[in-house]
Amino acid sequence: MRELTVAAPQFAASEEPEENADKAEAMVREAAARGARLILLQELFESRYFCVTENPRYLALARPFEGNPLVARFAALAGELGVVLPIPFFEAAGQAHFNSVAMADADGRVLGLYRKSHIPQGPGYEEKFYFSPGDTGFRVWDTAVGRIGIAICWDQWFPETARADGADGAGAAPLPLRHRQRARGAGLRQPAALGDGHARPRGGEPHAGGGVEPDRRGAAGRARGGLLRLVLVAGPTGEVLARGGRDREEIVLATLDLDACAEMRRGWGLFRDRRPDLYGRLAGL
Repeated sequence: MRELTVAAPQFAASEEPEENADKAEAMVREAAARGARLILLQELFESRYFCVTENPRYLALARPFEGNPLVARFAALAGELGVVLPIPFFEAAGQAHFNSVAMADADGRVLGLYRKSHIPQGPGYEEKFYFSPGDTGFRVWDTAVGRIGIAICWDQWFPETARADGADGAGAAPLPLRHRQRARGAGLRQPAALGDGHARPRGGEPHAGGGVEPDRRGAAGRARGGLLRLVLVAGPTGEVLARGGRDREEIVLATLDLDACAEMRRGWGLFRDRRPDLYGRLAGL
């Protein structure tokens, strides 16, 4: 039996990038010490979720992929600990900006880059002001823990993301996520729903996703901070294997049976029964 322990830390981000990076490193180290070999940090973990408003000062947080000190620091950490570590960061590329993830393998090599494909826009999610739509296409890499796909937050709601990664042989799918709590309970249901929405189109592929970030001001206008309120790890049928508590920092872990997941994919026949000849019109919708 091939087992993989997945960890998803949740922590409150501050306004200080170095402080957030230090906290993230400490939690990655703890997760590795507890047996995790694939560790998922939250989307844009170097800062608070700044996309609640359109403010050009936050564009100064972006850094190029090449020579990026955050990527270099966490890739070296992955190599030191022998873990696979997707590294979310705010990328500057010429005049464009991207919401990106660098994939670091367990030997410290950076295998490549994924740029968030689907960019939301709405109250509390002013992401089109900050990010261009990703131009990397969906990415899948062979890593020390298997073939890994990647997606970021809003990507989860597009089934094409899951199907593309699954068709390319991904066996697990880290999903960095920041989700703001608009109504009590709504934010808890949605990340749980993504487990089913991503595992099934991929034909039984486990994944991890984290977290829910509350609004910074409550009904009385009191500041509420940036604490993530939910992290989950989902299994091959979308079932929630582990879930973080509300309003506390912690590391959520779950162990997956990769052989059982692969057997389930084969048994379902979802890729056997695909009909790509019928799907061409979807590209024009």
